[in-house]
Amino acid sequence: MAELEVPEPEKIGEHSRDTFSRTVALITALYAVVLAIAALGGSHAMKEMILNQQKASDQWAFYQAKVVREHQYRGMKLRAEADLLERGESMKPAAREKLQELAKKFADEEKRYSGEKLDIERDAKKLEHERDHYQTRDPYFLIAEGLLQIAIVMASVSILARSRPAFAFSMALAITGVLLTVNGYFFFLELPFLRGGH
Repeated sequence: MAELEVPEPEKIGEHSRDTFSRTVALITALYAVVLAIAALGGSHAMKEMILNQQKASDQWAFYQAKVVREHQYRGMKLRAEADLLERGESMKPAAREKLQELAKKFADEEKRYSGEKLDIERDAKKLEHERDHYQTRDPYFLIAEGLLQIAIVMASVSILARSRPAFAFSMALAITGVLLTVNGYFFFLELPFLRGGH
């Protein structure tokens, strides 16, 4: 009959500590992966927010240029109409006809610029909506990154201190970070305290 070796109690404790350390180290690596995903999401949200703000600003500048042109044509139209009222009867028929054509042309241009500025306004508001969309999502990524960084630190502390409570705390932080990251991407829920300035 073979002899059965009973391991020494110190070795059993050391093996269980090594298993705990390896497990925590692997889970910490997963925290780092989620942290990278959250950082990518936050970076993308910030880039899109800035880009849409710049595009919206460009559209509003274009809108203002159209408004200026619209007012210029309105002023020229009103001036031509006033000339017609003031001197219309005393003008030669060819000159009166030419002034009427100019007044009509100015009115048409005023109308065209008025219509074009509405399209530009619609585009600018759409870009602002896109900017706001990304601005609303950005805080979720930002807070997720912070929580995941703290979770990584706490997991490291739990390995050094061989502390299961510290590891449990790191897990709670990481789970919250994961949920915020997922919400940043898919926006299932808007938390009132993370409204992004709205």
